[in-house]
Amino acid sequence: MCGIVGYIGKRDVAPLLLEGLQRLEYRGYDSAGIVVTSPKTAGLKMVKAKGRVRDLEAKVPARFKGTTGIAHTRWATHGAPSDVNAHPHMSADHKVAVVHNGIIDNASELRKKLEADGVEFLSETDTEVLTHLIARSQAETLEEKVRQALRVVEGTYGIAVMHADFADRIVVARNGSPVVLGIGEKEMFVASDVAALVAHTRQIVTLDDGEMATLKAEDFRTYTTEGTRTTAEPTTVEWEAESYDMGGHDTYMHKEIHEQAEAVDRVLRGRIDDRFSTVHLGGLNLDAREARAVRRVKILGCGTSYHAGMIGAQMIEELARIPADAEPASEFRYRNAVVDPDTLYVAVSQSGETYDVLAAVQELKRKGARVLGIVNVVGSAIAREADGGMYVHAGPEVCVVSTKCFTNTTVAFALLALHLGRTRDLSVRDGKRIIEGLRKLPEQISEILKQEEEIKELAEQFADARSMLFIGRVRGYPVAREASLKLKEVSYIHAEAYPASELKHGPLALIEPALPTVAIVPDDDLLEKNRAAMEEIKARSGRILAVAHREQEKADHTIVVPKNEDELDPILMGIPLQLLAYHTALSLGRDIDKPRNLAKSVTVE
Repeated sequence: MCGIVGYIGKRDVAPLLLEGLQRLEYRGYDSAGIVVTSPKTAGLKMVKAKGRVRDLEAKVPARFKGTTGIAHTRWATHGAPSDVNAHPHMSADHKVAVVHNGIIDNASELRKKLEADGVEFLSETDTEVLTHLIARSQAETLEEKVRQALRVVEGTYGIAVMHADFADRIVVARNGSPVVLGIGEKEMFVASDVAALVAHTRQIVTLDDGEMATLKAEDFRTYTTEGTRTTAEPTTVEWEAESYDMGGHDTYMHKEIHEQAEAVDRVLRGRIDDRFSTVHLGGLNLDAREARAVRRVKILGCGTSYHAGMIGAQMIEELARIPADAEPASEFRYRNAVVDPDTLYVAVSQSGETYDVLAAVQELKRKGARVLGIVNVVGSAIAREADGGMYVHAGPEVCVVSTKCFTNTTVAFALLALHLGRTRDLSVRDGKRIIEGLRKLPEQISEILKQEEEIKELAEQFADARSMLFIGRVRGYPVAREASLKLKEVSYIHAEAYPASELKHGPLALIEPALPTVAIVPDDDLLEKNRAAMEEIKARSGRILAVAHREQEKADHTIVVPKNEDELDPILMGIPLQLLAYHTALSLGRDIDKPRNLAKSVTVE
């Protein structure tokens, strides 16, 4: 959620750090700060500001030189957004500076002990506790000072630490919050996301939980929080800096919606096996015998990933005939669920770092479950923790609101469902039918996106709504859930999603001209049932926008979507509703790429 950037080398550090923070703005934040030093200057120099990175940049003085530094964008957890609560946090003697992502669970207890010892706190943050713990340590090395502090800390953290007496190094540590090292030529970088690094290096090392690192200009070393050396081999980042640019679009959300045809082509590329009407998914680490032994599939995700999991569960049941369901990971990890050895668990996360999903994976692994990961980011924590899985290859997604990653995740689930189905009872004929449908998707997505101007006009008609209702049945219901979420996230219009079959059991009381309804109406065996639901709404003077495969006479407006195979239709039906949410937000003047109160990668509870 928060963003960390650090550098040590010979270059002027402030411009590098500010550029890195700008590349992390999509993660969501409310304040920013920077601290710098160099072996030739005495002490640490710090500037902090509430607001955007540009507000911080305006406060940085012209003579703010250094060759080592750390910087941060904060998403408030402890204490309101302010200059004082912004990171970095510095010790009273101005020798220690810390930036921190995550939450220290026992911060209140530690704070009371430190105050009893005479420590005066300037901020309301949990991070300042860690700063004072490091500063008060009597250890001789910075590494040991940090280790001693972390031994008494409970919670999650990704931290970077500087010390005026050790100006030749930055010490970093990870527990539940991403820390990525960037390996340069006689210079080293650190960040919470590779987006801040790719302009300077594509060689990275991702720390594991419980791992620390010391960065010097010439080299780095990694070790556990207990001090045992670890071996870290750099890997090459797939995407270049240009992948994170806006590419001529006004917003990243607009760019990413329009990248979906190409992105879907990538997730399919090299995975289809025409000879046996199935797919190659070697990364699953699940042979045919093991696949046939699966008796149930449980999918865990949060937000958009949970909705993709709902679509995935339906496809698995339809194509593989295995009982499957999706559940919010945040609920699963706290309800003491029964972990069945015959159940295949699938963890879904765009970033691969979503804390609730990662914690669920770790609990499942502790209980001996087999866990697959479906993620977008190569080398992310969930990808490393899982027994196997799939990368969705959506490419960098910068907008906080997920579009192309959601679509690619649903396609990945279609591949998994086909794979499981063909190892069981799905016929060659049906396998071929699904493969043909998958191959049509990129062209059909492009066809949908050509309707943008018409969808924009519809969005402007709905922008004055205070609330909207989204309905769908079976395959259409997860689409309604995701479309409702998109509208809420980016336009701030209240929206609810309901199964169309549940209208008569309560929600019909809400229907009136002022409450528009978006109906998901696939041309399948439930078409007439969905038409009956629209009839009920029209009888109560409700306005209807239908997303369907042909014009719906009961709807005031219909967005016509190309027909694919019934099982794959949900993948396409959500795409026009991404555009609807986008243009509704645009007409309302919202900050589309950075919606209020939200962050891209949710690495805290």
